[in-house]
Amino acid sequence: MNIYRVAFIGHREISNIMKVEDMLEELIRNLIREKEFVEFYVGRNGDFDISAASCIKRVQKTLGHANSSLILTLPYPVKDIEYFEKFYDEIIIPVSTHFKAAITVRNKWMVDNADLLIAYVEENKTGGALSALKYAKKQEVQIINLAAKV
Repeated sequence: MNIYRVAFIGHREISNIMKVEDMLEELIRNLIREKEFVEFYVGRNGDFDISAASCIKRVQKTLGHANSSLILTLPYPVKDIEYFEKFYDEIIIPVSTHFKAAITVRNKWMVDNADLLIAYVEENKTGGALSALKYAKKQEVQIINLAAKV
């Protein structure tokens, strides 16, 4: 089976959330229709992550769940994991590192394991999302940055 892996990285706060979600749903719908199987890797660190996960669930509800999987990619263990197990198909903690570096290391892992990075990163801001986007560009990962389209 050909597995196509998509990672989502973005700022904690996003503007025009409705427009961003419309674009996300269209992208997700097209990926599920075009690919044999899609693994969607999302974090849980802000507006963009939560919007991406919600959009994936909505599209799965209409198109079916047979050829896609929503994977919560955590930077470190959390105490309320049972809550997340009800929403996500799988939960992984791909790397073990000091908690202060965990999000950065997790983001790098997501980029390294993605065929496509869907981002919401304003390049005039600073932070982990921008660092991950720059890293993805260096690694020549295919990128769709929705912030440039809003």
